Amino acid sequence: MANDYFRFKHFTIHQGLCAMKVGTDGTLLGAWAAVPNGVGQGSAAILDIGTGTGLIALMLAQRCPQAQVVGIDIDADAVAQARANVAESPFAGRVTIVQGDVVQPAVLAARRFAAIVCNPPFFEGALLCPDNRRTVARHAVSLSFAQLMDRARHLLADDGELSVVVPAEALPRLDSEAALAGLFKVRQCSVLTSLRKPPRRYLVAFRLHPAEMEISELAIGSERHRALMEKFSVK
Repeated sequence: MANDYFRFKHFTIHQGLCAMKVGTDGTLLGAWAAVPNGVGQGSAAILDIGTGTGLIALMLAQRCPQAQVVGIDIDADAVAQARANVAESPFAGRVTIVQGDVVQPAVLAARRFAAIVCNPPFFEGALLCPDNRRTVARHAVSLSFAQLMDRARHLLADDGELSVVVPAEALPRLDSEAALAGLFKVRQCSVLTSLRKPPRRYLVAFRLHPAEMEISELAIGSERHRALMEKFSVK
């Protein structure tokens, strides 16, 4: 049985109300995603799409002290859980949790974000889970890659960056939809569970304008992985 909470250095994540629990994908994305560097961006905003427990939103608020962070989720229970987690954190004044469907153009229509992060639903054409909330969280029935890329194109600031984590088998589909939406891949990190095995996950970043792409890899349990997670490690 999954723990009801995870205690990080600066905040605690309760997850009893959420269909999807704290996992490696979310913690890696929260630590890896690009955030505003603070130069001329005192009012910079960050968006966490499908915020769930609020984990990534809180990680990004910790990493970027000058930013306002918005977490959005379609699920009412997840929103209630994220709001409670935010309220108990030191970042409550800078993190707002919104219930809504980011696919709808009217939602967040007037906002532009210096960074957008998403741990998206990725299953397509697979047997749906009988738990409807897990279906929404894991299957691309409420947010397809095409919809994610289209909304990111409209919500990103001109120099903003979208960061996403996906399974290795979903990467070609993600890349294709990004290209169709007019986004350019600028960073890619392959995530390895073993140096003898192919990547299981990819951390990928896109921008509105082309740039030389950065390629890297990260082995779970390696010194680089431990260094990446040190600021957030569970007590």
